[in-house]
Amino acid sequence: MPRTLITGGAGFLGSHLCDRFIAEGHEVLCMDNLVTGNTDNIAHLFERPDEQFKFIHHDVTDYIHVGGELDYVLHFASPASPADYLRLPIQTLKVGALGTHKALGLAKAKGARLLLASTSEVYGDPLVHPQPEDYWGNVNPIGSRGVYDEAKRFAEAITMAYQRYHGVETRIVRIFNTYGPHMRLDDGRALPTFMGQALRGEPLTVYGDGSQTRSFCYVDDLVEGIYRLLLSDENEPVNIGNTEEITIKAFAEEIIELTDSGSTITYEPLPQDDPQVREPDISKAQRTLDWAPQVERRDGLRKTLDYFQDAVEASTTA
Repeated sequence: MPRTLITGGAGFLGSHLCDRFIAEGHEVLCMDNLVTGNTDNIAHLFERPDEQFKFIHHDVTDYIHVGGELDYVLHFASPASPADYLRLPIQTLKVGALGTHKALGLAKAKGARLLLASTSEVYGDPLVHPQPEDYWGNVNPIGSRGVYDEAKRFAEAITMAYQRYHGVETRIVRIFNTYGPHMRLDDGRALPTFMGQALRGEPLTVYGDGSQTRSFCYVDDLVEGIYRLLLSDENEPVNIGNTEEITIKAFAEEIIELTDSGSTITYEPLPQDDPQVREPDISKAQRTLDWAPQVERRDGLRKTLDYFQDAVEASTTA
């Protein structure tokens, strides 16, 4: 039975990874300090025996101790939504730097393979479209978004350094916009914000004129890509995301139609350094992992709607 540590395991993506790796026969150690994660996402796993699942309440910026052998470390601990990393700028930088350092140190000590969760934000507001892995990006290091962008760029750099200098087996996934159950309502990202507003009958907040684009990947597709990357021989960054690009305004209109809402759209000033385009070049993932997204956006949104309907109902009765 492989033994796998997932940092940030109570978060949106981390909780889905816990489910997948347990299903694949791994013993999963889920580590989270619950700053942005939520044990509700993993509550269904607490009934499992210890040899399948354990929760460890811990901040990965501190020394990480895990007794016994360890085969894999998936480092997903970090605020990921703009609302979170703008509210927690120092913590975001620390988990990208100190947290990644501690996770790599653990992987080195255990002889484990580490997979780093990086992000499309390493490309910043890109001047190349779509974005391939060999594009170095256009990032403002001192802008408000820089705390997240540069934390992930540093995390990639130290991960590659541990691979080259210490011989640690590492993998790096660059995650593009992903959605699905377990996202926090109104967390600042487009989908949960739009879903919450539409289901409450409120105006949907679009920044700028809404012409900026995003590409949304359903979480099951992302998890499949991550699993294949972990077990592959590819040790340089790989984009995982959906290539179906849509403007934010059109996406807001799609959510209004899906929810059968009477909501309108309201416009606010565009935040600093908000990317104007975002679409992955996934040719490397297709070539090396035989991976491509399978879930159409409309189908994924329908799968996600029930979760957000329950979340909105719970928030209004609390």
